[in-house]
Amino acid sequence: MSPRGRRARIRASVYSDSRESYVELFTGDWMGGAGSGQAIGRYAHYLGGITWIGLLYFFNFIQGSAFGEMSDGARGEALRKITWRTLWWFRWAAALTWVSGMWILAHQRAFGSEFADYFSTSGGVGIAFGALLGTTMAANVWMVIWPAQKIAIGSSVTVSEGGEADPEAPAAAKRAARASRVNTLFSIPLIFFMMWPSHFSALVNGVDDIGPSAGGRWTLWIVFLVIWIVMEASTLGKLGGYDNAINRIVLDKHQDTIKVGFLITIVLYVLFEIVS
Repeated sequence: MSPRGRRARIRASVYSDSRESYVELFTGDWMGGAGSGQAIGRYAHYLGGITWIGLLYFFNFIQGSAFGEMSDGARGEALRKITWRTLWWFRWAAALTWVSGMWILAHQRAFGSEFADYFSTSGGVGIAFGALLGTTMAANVWMVIWPAQKIAIGSSVTVSEGGEADPEAPAAAKRAARASRVNTLFSIPLIFFMMWPSHFSALVNGVDDIGPSAGGRWTLWIVFLVIWIVMEASTLGKLGGYDNAINRIVLDKHQDTIKVGFLITIVLYVLFEIVS
C-alpha cells in the first residue's frame, strides 16, 4: 500500500478507535484504543491538564499581579500559606498530565507497525507538537520552578522566624517566574495543536486527509523547533541571562506573553494550512 493509503487508513483506524472507546468503556481490549485503559487515561489527562493549566494561569494572571500590590510581610505570608500549598497541586497535576499523556500515546494502535505513518498525518503532527511542548512544560515545573520556589519560600520562612534571608532567593524567584511565564506561552499553542489537528481536521477535510507532504512537515518542524529552542533557551538564561531582550519583551508582562502565544499559534496554523 502507498504511504498515502497507509496514512488514510491510520487516520480512519484512530477515529474508529476513539468512537469505540466511548461505547466500550469497561470492556474489550484494556490496552487498545477501544479499551478502558484508553478511556481512563484520557479522563486522567483531562483532569490533570485542567488542574495544571488552571493553576498555571492563577500564578501568572492573578498571584503575580496581587503580589506586586502587597507589602513584603503580606507577600511573604501568602507565599508560605497559599503558594506553598498550591505548588503541591501544581506539580502533581503536571505529573499526572504528562504520565497519562504518555499512557494514551503508548497504548493506541498508532504505536504499532504504522507508528511513523500516524505521525505524518495532520493529527499526528499536532499531537507531536503538543507532546513536545507538554514535556518541556512538565520538565520546567519539576526541574526549574519547584526547586527555585523551595529556595524562595524557604527564605521567607526563615525571615518569618527571625532569621536572615537567603541571598539566593531573588535569583531563584526570577528563575521560577521566567519558567512559569514561558509555560504560559507554550500552553496556548499546546492546547490548540492538541485539539485542532487531532480532533477536527478529519471532520473538516475527511478521514482521508493525509496531512502535510514530507517537505511540508520538514518546514513545519524547522519553524516549530526554532521557536521552541529559542524561547526555552532564553527562559533558562542561556541567551544573555534572564533579563535579555527576548525575555523582557515576551515574558515580563503576562499580557505580552498571551499576545505572543497567540501569534505563535497563528503563524504555525497558517503555515500548517499552506503546506497541507
